[in-house]
Amino acid sequence: MKPIAEIFSQGEEIVCGQTVDSNAAWLSQQLVELGFTLKRHTVVGDNLHDLIALFSEIAERADCCICTGGLGPTVDDLTAEAVSAASGLPLQFDEQAFAHIQQYYACRNRMMPPANRKQAMLPHSSLRIDNAYGTAPGFALPFKRCWFVFLPGVPSEMKQMFDALVRQQLQQHFPLQPDGLVTLRSIGIGESAIQQSLDDMPLPDDVQLGFRAAPDEVQTKLLFPSGFPEARKQACVADVAARIGDYVFAIDGLNEKQGDLLEVVAAAMSEKRYSLALLETASQGQLAAKCLGRDWLTRVEINLDWGRTAGSWQAGPGAGDCLQIARVWAEQLKAQSQTDFALVQLYSSSTNDYQDKDKPLVLYNAMATPKGVVATQLNAHGTLKHKQNQAALLALDLLRRYLQNKCL
Repeated sequence: MKPIAEIFSQGEEIVCGQTVDSNAAWLSQQLVELGFTLKRHTVVGDNLHDLIALFSEIAERADCCICTGGLGPTVDDLTAEAVSAASGLPLQFDEQAFAHIQQYYACRNRMMPPANRKQAMLPHSSLRIDNAYGTAPGFALPFKRCWFVFLPGVPSEMKQMFDALVRQQLQQHFPLQPDGLVTLRSIGIGESAIQQSLDDMPLPDDVQLGFRAAPDEVQTKLLFPSGFPEARKQACVADVAARIGDYVFAIDGLNEKQGDLLEVVAAAMSEKRYSLALLETASQGQLAAKCLGRDWLTRVEINLDWGRTAGSWQAGPGAGDCLQIARVWAEQLKAQSQTDFALVQLYSSSTNDYQDKDKPLVLYNAMATPKGVVATQLNAHGTLKHKQNQAALLALDLLRRYLQNKCL
């Protein structure tokens, strides 16, 4: 049976919505990947009575709890005091922790305020967790059923301390058997369509299926229990990928992490030393921005006036004409730039439709390749910002499909 974990965050700024609790989201992912069953996230303000009560509750019901915040030098930082009151462990002065705080200020040629001495007061017999990036040390201790870990609320400090020390401590303290999460990442298809494609697929009873729709992709998640046979896992993932089809651009969790759409494209372009020229209209520079700094992107043209020309097509050329123009321009751009690929992105919607969230944006992507021209006609929907982002991603996906031999 997996150990049960909780995450506890302290701070009025989190309770009141002034600060988004990104720490809890990040820690949740780390704990699940380690092999914990995560049961709760709890947030409490800077109230000593509430903190004491919560520590006592968690100590009775969880095997592990990661706590963030409340380790600073000010009067509203109450974590150590609350832990001491709840557990009965007196606070004691930690010489090494104090020396680290003094060194932190000395390295910056600053005088340490007397209030920082408070941060060296830790519960008796607790395990100190050194902080290489700030003044607040963390600490860990057992209280009733639960192993508590207390970390600063500053995300950069918390993450560094977790990766450097806490992760290994948890692996030593608990008999963890992590599940295997495989994520199929796709673009150009929605959650409901993926679900429909998998409706008649008999998944093993102990494999969990889930979905996550992100702005740039849809993720299909398969959670395999610890010890699940590798051959069966490979076969199951292959079956799911085949049912979703060419929309899948990466699969994370089987071997090495493949990453997002741009990372997949960049890896293939760099490996084969290809070069790319592009002309974009609908995405208004977002495609170039996504590829910024990549040595394989050798020429960029952004046509901001294209919409005025395209608007006159409402009573003129049809979709076939638009796609043909994109094809011709792609061939010309490839010849002029002398690159391996030339990607041209056009659209035929009027300026009003382009800005109207209720009207689709009709996109025409054409790419000149070493083996000829490939082209697509697709729609982007939603707000102006969303249409622009989708236009950039769908153009990039055409390049991805060619590199993965999925559009020949």
